[in-house]
Amino acid sequence: MDSVTGIIYAICRGFVDSWKGAVVLFYMDKQINEKLDLNSPIRAEHRKRDLAMQNSFRHNNQQRKSMVMRRTLQCCALNGGVFWASIAIFEYGLLPFVKYLLTIIFGHSPGMALIVWSWIQPFLSLTFGTIWVLPLFLLSKIVNSLWFQDIADSAYRYRQGRPLLLSSVSRLIADTLFSVLVQALFLGQGMLVSKVPLPLLGEILALVHMCLLYALYAFEYKWFNMGWELHKRLTFIEGNWPYFLGFGMPLAVLTQLPSSYVTSGCVFSILFPLFIISGNEAEPVTGACDIQLKLFSPVIAIANTLFNKTIGRANRR
Repeated sequence: MDSVTGIIYAICRGFVDSWKGAVVLFYMDKQINEKLDLNSPIRAEHRKRDLAMQNSFRHNNQQRKSMVMRRTLQCCALNGGVFWASIAIFEYGLLPFVKYLLTIIFGHSPGMALIVWSWIQPFLSLTFGTIWVLPLFLLSKIVNSLWFQDIADSAYRYRQGRPLLLSSVSRLIADTLFSVLVQALFLGQGMLVSKVPLPLLGEILALVHMCLLYALYAFEYKWFNMGWELHKRLTFIEGNWPYFLGFGMPLAVLTQLPSSYVTSGCVFSILFPLFIISGNEAEPVTGACDIQLKLFSPVIAIANTLFNKTIGRANRR
């Protein structure tokens, strides 16, 4: 397989694999819970003698029951049914209704209606954004992160077994903080390259950045549970970028369609659980290209500098 064919194959394979979660989702819970029931130490002949122990085990087993489908539906309900729907009702229901009322009240003076509307519309939008959108957006981010982790852990146990994690709490915290910093810087780098004077080139570079970033988001839960540190995760993506480019493409394209950042965030939160499951199911195509796409290297260098300065100052104190 030559280089170009291998790259195209890896991209297409990543694209197809990214949708596996939408299929696995419908039977994952059933298989996980059947496995739990099969592993149950309860035996029919011991039921009477071990009744107390059985009740305790059943209680614990119920708590361990997989809730991947339930968590996914909750993400859809919160982000689509509550958050996104409320914004749509406000934008396409309440505001047009208020504007219509003003045209009736000031029917004799259309100019006055426009003046009043020019004052009321920004006030209503600001009030709605401050009192409802911003608090709900922050709440959804916190709740989504918990639900995403729950989905990822269940999916990992279903396919891989018990998570390994990192060796110490300090390394765990440092890796998490460093990962958040690198992802934030990489997002900024993607926005920066989108400003390249050649419009088409800038859009392509920004899309590549978002594809790789979303692929990192999806696979990070799996790799984190495997005990991979951040540098290993990023090196693996840079070395096998064609596959991860294809894997992150659907989510990157779908989240860029809305013009509103908040709406884009809702789309991401609704679809992302499927990509977490897809990441756990996928077997990335490796070795498709000999050239590493070192897009993470600049932000890693910046993050290392910031971390070293921060830690160095803290140690000096």
